Amino acid sequence: MTTTILSPHFSTPDQLIDSLQMKGYVVVSPSVVSELLQCELAELERIKPDWDCLPIDHYLKDGGRYRRRRHSCFVVEGEEVKQTPHRAHWQPLEYNALHGGMKRMFEPISPATCNQLVWSKLLQAIGNICSKIKGKQPWFVEAHQFRIDTTDGIGRPTPEGAHRDGVDFVAILLVGRVNVKGGESRIFEATSSNGLRFTLTKPWTLLLLDDERIVHETTPIQPLAEGGHRDTLVLTYRANGFQE
Repeated sequence: MTTTILSPHFSTPDQLIDSLQMKGYVVVSPSVVSELLQCELAELERIKPDWDCLPIDHYLKDGGRYRRRRHSCFVVEGEEVKQTPHRAHWQPLEYNALHGGMKRMFEPISPATCNQLVWSKLLQAIGNICSKIKGKQPWFVEAHQFRIDTTDGIGRPTPEGAHRDGVDFVAILLVGRVNVKGGESRIFEATSSNGLRFTLTKPWTLLLLDDERIVHETTPIQPLAEGGHRDTLVLTYRANGFQE
């Protein structure tokens, strides 16, 4: 049976801010991401190898070993990006019923990635969008590299289910998907049952969410061939400090 893959509606650069303000989310094509960063996509490809050496996430409460990740924190203010001392990731149970309330200390993102100029460009560009919505200010950014694999037959990008993250904005970039089916993005208005579903298929597509207004999840993936996996970079932007 052939599964229909629903494509997202991409916003143009001139629509981006208005769409995010009106709908609470926006999907941006790789070419527009390149335009926002003022660089070629080849620059983003330079950080891609880092996903091949992510350590296992040992905190999964479902006992799975399908998720690999690294995590680091930054403060973005205008054109300045500063990495903070390494710290644990923490969320309240209110936002993550499965893994909230516990400090999870993951391995940091490698200097080979963080020292790339395109890394700062990426954090700055998204921070600039956030500031256009909520005013110029320092943004406290948590960066998560994820690989969800299908070694055990199924991988769950969001084992906690549909959720918010307790921040101001969530940026989800597809880094790549190899030999998998599933992995459908589903977003819902936090105050109603209205929602959309679509699948991110092109590397460096960006889904940007207003976390106060939008609930999100990604459906499980299954392998189409050996080595099936889905890689993402998730960046959360929060005003007034990190969650702790």
